Amino acid sequence: MVTTGTKLTLEEFWALPSGDTNYELLDGQAIPKVSPKYFQSSLQYALLHLFRSWCKGKGRIRPEWSVILQRNGVPWVPVPDLAYVSYNRLPKSWKLNVASPVPCDLAIEIISPGQTLTEFEEKAANYFAAGVLRVWVIDPSEKSVRVMFSSNCTAKFIDKMPIVDILLSGLKLTPQVIFQEAELED
Repeated sequence: MVTTGTKLTLEEFWALPSGDTNYELLDGQAIPKVSPKYFQSSLQYALLHLFRSWCKGKGRIRPEWSVILQRNGVPWVPVPDLAYVSYNRLPKSWKLNVASPVPCDLAIEIISPGQTLTEFEEKAANYFAAGVLRVWVIDPSEKSVRVMFSSNCTAKFIDKMPIVDILLSGLKLTPQVIFQEAELED
């Protein structure tokens, strides 16, 4: 964590020196993201590949793209493992090298060793309060995908169960396909 003794403003957060660690802004503090390991990296790559053809003409999906949101009335800058933003929210013509200025349609988070589902449920509640429409939590140990439709409506998908979501109409995925693409399942 980068601490300054006082709470960082959004401008101070952006002015921090860049390095090998990604940070999220939470309650005025720069919180380091968990460094990706093999499973997380493999799943990010697989999901990016699987989503890329589906989202052509619909929006953009990006790994580790920070999003400027509000949490309890103050700036919050989470960095989802993958963020999908539709062209309805951010037009195709938008091309700036900055954090997403709008809430993403979908934030995908991958549980790393030492993290818990409860942490992600709390983070999802903050995402929803800030205008994110959907949160997926991928659990490599369970080989599952939790789709959070809201803070109190979640569905867990495993094996060959099709992940069905009207927000992502036409996307045909199962957890098995995701984990096979990531080369984490035979």
